Parts: sequence; C-alpha cells; structure tokens
Amino acid sequence: MLFFISKHSSVLLIVATFTGLLWPEASLAVFPALPYVLFFLMLFTLIGIEQKTLLKVLNKKSCWIYTLLHSVVMTVISCSLAILFNASDSLLVAIAAVSATGSLFATPAIARSIGLNALTAMAMTIATTLLMPVVLYINLLIFQHDEFSLDMTSYLIRLIVFIVCPMACSALVYHFVPRPTLTRVHNKLSQFTILLVFAFPFGLVGPLRDAFNSNPSHAINYIFISFCVCFLFFISSLLFYLRQGKDIALLAAITSSNRNVLLTFTVAGASLGPDFLILLGALQIPTYALPLFVRLINNYITTRHLSPQTDNTK
Repeated sequence: MLFFISKHSSVLLIVATFTGLLWPEASLAVFPALPYVLFFLMLFTLIGIEQKTLLKVLNKKSCWIYTLLHSVVMTVISCSLAILFNASDSLLVAIAAVSATGSLFATPAIARSIGLNALTAMAMTIATTLLMPVVLYINLLIFQHDEFSLDMTSYLIRLIVFIVCPMACSALVYHFVPRPTLTRVHNKLSQFTILLVFAFPFGLVGPLRDAFNSNPSHAINYIFISFCVCFLFFISSLLFYLRQGKDIALLAAITSSNRNVLLTFTVAGASLGPDFLILLGALQIPTYALPLFVRLINNYITTRHLSPQTDNTK
C-alpha cells in the first residue's frame, strides 16, 4: 500500500488539495497539527542524509547563488510585473512576501518522490529559509506603507525546532546506527514520509474555501494569480539553470515554486495585508500540482533520451 501511494504521490497530492477544499471542516481540524507533522517530515527526510555532506552542499557558492535567485531576483521580477499590471497595494505586498518566502520544508520529500536530488533540495530549503527574514523585511520596508514588525522569536523557535533539531537527531543516528541498518530503515521511511506531505495541501487550503463561500469570483481571481506566480517562479528558475542539466534545472524550478508561506505568515502576520491569507490558500493548488507536472516532464525527457534514434540512412 505504501509503495502504491509513494508511486502515485504526485496525483494524490492534488487529490489531497481538492479534498481539503471540498471538506473545509476537516482541513481546519488538520491545520493545528501541521507543525507536529512538519517536525517528523523533516526528521524522516534528514535521517536519509548525512549531515556532513549536507553542510558541504550548504557551504557551496552555488547554493547561495540559487538562494539570491529564489528570493531577491524573484522579488524584482514578480513585483515589477505586479506593478506593470496595476496590482493593488495589498496584493503587491502579498506577492512581495511570497517572493521573499523560503522553500517549503516538504520540498526534499517531494523532490525524492519524483526522482530528484533530496540532498540538494534540502540545502536549498535551509539556505532560502535562513535568508527569508532579511528579504522579507526589505520587501515590507519598500511595499508596506504602514508600520510593521517581524516576530523573530517565532522564526528562531521554528528554525531550531524544524531544522536544527532534526539535523542534530540525524547526526546522532548516523553516529550510532550501522549504515546497512540505517539504509534499510530509511527505505521504508521514505515511503511513509510522503504520507506526511499530504497533510499540508489538505490543511492549508482552508482560507481559499472561505473566500469561495464569500465571493467565488474573487477566489477564482486569486487562483489565477497563484498559478501565474508559481509559473513565473518555475519558468524563471528552469531557464536560469537549464544549461546545467535537466535534473538541476527541474530541481531549482520546483524548489523555487514551493514556498513556505505558512512560516512567512507566522513571522509577519497582519503586516502582510488581507490578501496574503487568501493567496496562501490559493497557492496550494499550483504548488501541489507541480510535482505531477515535473514528473511528466522528467519522464518525457528521459524517454526521448533513452529511445533509440531512428536510422534514416539507407
């Protein structure tokens, strides 16, 4: 059963998103449990990654170049387009906040589920999360005309709980557990991990349903905006990394598109304006549709690459 779920996880992520949209009471019930789910998701993912290797990747210049692309460059591109299309001040603040947001903590698990490098995805996720409050503060300083403040205490607590603690636990496991045993256990855990990812689209889509109930056309408008934002992040990163190969380009694209908007909301709250919470819910649809899209692209490219070339010579 776990193998079946893991194999079809890309489709099931979309199913989980629309199930949460159709069943808002259950979505709201799951929402408070998401921090606990997130801790175990990070822990189970990091158990399969040797921390010395992760730190080496995190220390590479290329990782931080990606981080600047993820946050700073995407802010410039997305906000410039929002201004060009005459977005409202509240929507502009929401887009600026999303652009500053680090990658979703579930990204390494999603990357593994579609055959991409979870180690690199984890390094990208950590780096973008570390840079997030700096870029977010600058973005709000530029686009938020009212007074604002960031809850750095909550940010630091979440950084310790969801990144530092799982990394420390993983390091201890690698030190005390024999490698063959660890490999065998992680092979089972990696199939279970994707089950935890389903909780996020299911539990975060609730605000969008509230918007649908009050103003359906307004909600549809935000779904359209969320697709545009995700598509912009995806295509920009894909084109930037395309010369470095298919795998790194797809990984950069999906990591850039997956945004930890819940963490940003926790840090900045009401400073993000009324549009951010609706956009948070709407973003769950394109975010969790992307793994299926990337899997299809990856399979198509791989199939074409491996298929025998037609011999036209006679």
